[in-house]
Formats: sequence, structure tokens, C-alpha cells
Amino acid sequence: MNIPKYDLLANTDSTLFTFESYGTTGKIVKGIAYTVTKNERLYNLGFGDLIFDPIQNRYIIDDLVVSDNGDRNTVLATVAKSVYNFSEIYPDRNIFIKGSTKARTRLYRRAISLNFEELSETFLIFGAMEDENGHVFDVPFDPNGDFYGFIIKRK
Repeated sequence: MNIPKYDLLANTDSTLFTFESYGTTGKIVKGIAYTVTKNERLYNLGFGDLIFDPIQNRYIIDDLVVSDNGDRNTVLATVAKSVYNFSEIYPDRNIFIKGSTKARTRLYRRAISLNFEELSETFLIFGAMEDENGHVFDVPFDPNGDFYGFIIKRK
């Protein structure tokens, strides 16, 4: 992707990444976390502002905040960069991506659609659906599909 990306810092096992977003509201520290789901081969990608929670006395990723820092495309390209990094180290792990809101899930679908050809060189990309029992399954990606989320598999 010919979109600028921020530098990523990773923890020792490359399951947590941080970077700094620079834009109209200043510098915002962002976090990306890859956490295992009930399926040990499927990892959830969590993303948002990295903030200190004084109640829990630790840093958390706030995925509901609207930063509006004017650098959305750079931020999304940086998140994609983390997917490349994580999946290069763990090629047998699949990645589940879902926005914290329906609007964000649609934004992710548009970003995937716009970069589908390039992403498809490295990844198999699926739409994720949820059945009435809450089980998530993958279907072929459709740029116009209404998905619960997305599943990314390294080729």
C-alpha cells in the first residue's frame, strides 16, 4: 500500500504493538493487541487509543474513542502493517477483525476493498458471519457484503 505508515513498536512476542498518531489534535498513542479466542488458531485484533485506566491501574486499548486526528488512512495502513508483522511471525494463526461499531466494521470493509488486490497477494481474506448460536464462520469476501467482521489468513 502506497500509504504512509507510522513506526510500530512491538512487545517481545509481537502480540502487542504501539505507535504514535500525529494529526490535527496532536500526538495520540495507539495500541494494537492480538489476543487468542476460543479457537486457539484464531486471534482477535483489538485496536484503539492506548490510555491509562486509573481504576485498573494499567494501560488499556479504548476502541470506542473517536480521535478524529485527521490521519485515518495512515492509522489504518499502520494497523495493516501490524497484520503483516504478526502473520509473518505466526503464519498458522488467523486474524479476526471486527469494528467496535457497525460503522467501523464498514470502514474496515471499505479499506480492505480498496486494497484487496495487494492484500490478496499475501492473505486469504474472508467475510465473517455469525449464526444464531453465536458461532462465527467465514464466507468469501464481497466488497458489498454486510459482514460481522473479517478473517485474515496468511497464504
